[in-house]
Amino acid sequence: MTDRALLRAQGEVLRQKLFGDDDGAPALMRTLNTEAVYGAIWSRPGLALDDRMVCALAALGAVQRLPRLGRHVVAALDLGLSARAIVEILIQIGIYAGFAASEEAVEAAAKVFAARGVAMPEETAREDSLEALSARGRELMQKLHGSRASEGYAAPGNDVTGALYPLAVQYGYGEIWFRPGLDLRRRALVAVAAFTALKLDGQVKKFGQSALNMGLSRTEVIEAVIQTAPLSGFAPALNALGGLSEVLGGAS
Repeated sequence: MTDRALLRAQGEVLRQKLFGDDDGAPALMRTLNTEAVYGAIWSRPGLALDDRMVCALAALGAVQRLPRLGRHVVAALDLGLSARAIVEILIQIGIYAGFAASEEAVEAAAKVFAARGVAMPEETAREDSLEALSARGRELMQKLHGSRASEGYAAPGNDVTGALYPLAVQYGYGEIWFRPGLDLRRRALVAVAAFTALKLDGQVKKFGQSALNMGLSRTEVIEAVIQTAPLSGFAPALNALGGLSEVLGGAS
């Protein structure tokens, strides 16, 4: 059996596991998808299958591939991801792609939940003060980024970026990253995958390095970027990996 035949065989097993007989791809793309997407990327070692799904949902939600997102939500449920975890992934991408993107992504997921008889997670009251959100957000920024938490647009004293950045600290780091249903390790995966899909290489570089502080390995960060390639483009993934190579280097 040739190497490509092995990839196709391996990819077919995984495609069936995730999507059954129909992954939604046109018939003329079935062989290509089976080999390159499911055989060569989804089957790579270095990142668990459910973590790959987290990255896929983040990328698809960020770039608004909503029909494909719906199919992946079905597969995510079958893999054991909870409805709460799925929704939290799609809420978090709103920090990066806009809350309008989150709204449409959550609506797509809700249709799948309804069809599957899965209850939509209920929203719980969150009454922390803005001061508490700011303090919690700054603490997380230090844990994530260390000295880099005050660089670039986050630099203190910049009255231009400072017109918006405090809100990002409060509602991004202080609120969304602390919502129940998704741990900080997986939230780091969401950030890396979404930034890659959105072609925000500077943020991939920053959060890819910081993801190590959330318990991800160097290999897992690299695989999180690679996982987005068939969903939002090989070129954005390669550009992101180029930036990561500068900060991850050859460390194990």
